[in-house]
Amino acid sequence: MAKLTKRDIVVSISNQTGMVQHQVFDVVQRALDKITDSLANNIPVELRNFGVFQPRLTKPRIGRNPNQPGSSFVIPSRATVKFKPGKIMRQRVEKLSRELKEAEERQAKTAAAGQGGG
Repeated sequence: MAKLTKRDIVVSISNQTGMVQHQVFDVVQRALDKITDSLANNIPVELRNFGVFQPRLTKPRIGRNPNQPGSSFVIPSRATVKFKPGKIMRQRVEKLSRELKEAEERQAKTAAAGQGGG
């Protein structure tokens, strides 16, 4: 499965706007740096129709080493980032999940039909 990279974003925006890729990269990088700085300072970041990034602290928990049965240790709490998708993103991804589920069902039917013909 292909993935979208920062470079892909820069090239796409550059092609759409006619701006030089170097300028677009600078703007994208500054936006990401600002988001990171805000989260590092415990300030949530809300991007309308996209989602909300919220810093949070995990609870300490007990961990176990599968290679050493019976031994356990405490995994300390740490700061992480929680992402809650916005309404539009959630709707578009839900549409994708329906399409993937339908494609999976069609694939299962064709596989079952192929096995039964034998």
